[in-house]
Amino acid sequence: MSYNTIILEKKNGYAIVKLNRPREMNVICKEMRQELYRVFSELEVATEVRSIILTGGEYVFSAGMDIKEMSNLPSEEGDEFLESMMKYLKKIYSCKKPIVAAVGGIALGGGFNLVTVCDLVVASESAIFCHPELKFGFNPFFYPLSQIVGFTKAKEIVMLGEPIGANEALKIGLVNKVASPENFMKAAEDMAAVLAGRSAKALEELKNLCSIVLRMDKMAALDIESSICALLFARDERKTQMQKVLSQKKVLTKSKE
Repeated sequence: MSYNTIILEKKNGYAIVKLNRPREMNVICKEMRQELYRVFSELEVATEVRSIILTGGEYVFSAGMDIKEMSNLPSEEGDEFLESMMKYLKKIYSCKKPIVAAVGGIALGGGFNLVTVCDLVVASESAIFCHPELKFGFNPFFYPLSQIVGFTKAKEIVMLGEPIGANEALKIGLVNKVASPENFMKAAEDMAAVLAGRSAKALEELKNLCSIVLRMDKMAALDIESSICALLFARDERKTQMQKVLSQKKVLTKSKE
């Protein structure tokens, strides 16, 4: 497939999806919403892709939704607009493969939403996160953010709309790693490469568990995690992977002798 508002690059085991409207600070227009849905639909079934990076490049992740487009939108088309927005966010949020957000520069509003539906986040020291939606008279998305930073902190972020720098984001658990502007993409690619080397089936089941166990009582959560572990343990891949690790240890031991 070809894309106008994003760039897709496939590497060894992982793919990089780059938002590509640099003159517009990667604001999310109708075409980009459609293309994000298409590309993640494509990558989810691509057997050669085991993990995905979502980025906007070095200088800006995304300045949010396309305000110019939204300001000209007739009220009767509001439902269609919201449906198209939910469609690509849900596609990314429910993707069976692990997604790493690589954030350089600002991630505002809809751009911030994109970050929170990814699994892991690597931020440049230049990264700034903010939910300014209340200033425009509508609400930010609360749920994905609350699952990351907690209920109280998420309320503060969406209600006050104050910018959050990379180090503060790391402190509150919004991001997993902070790196220099020169190295944050490498850090994200290193993370994606590690994920690509893991069992695809085990990662898929783990992602599913992460989304459901928080809504269960502790005993039921342990029971379902145990049942998934039993399912994965019964697969032949488990033996293959264990033998591979043992072989690597033997090689390492001999090299030290």
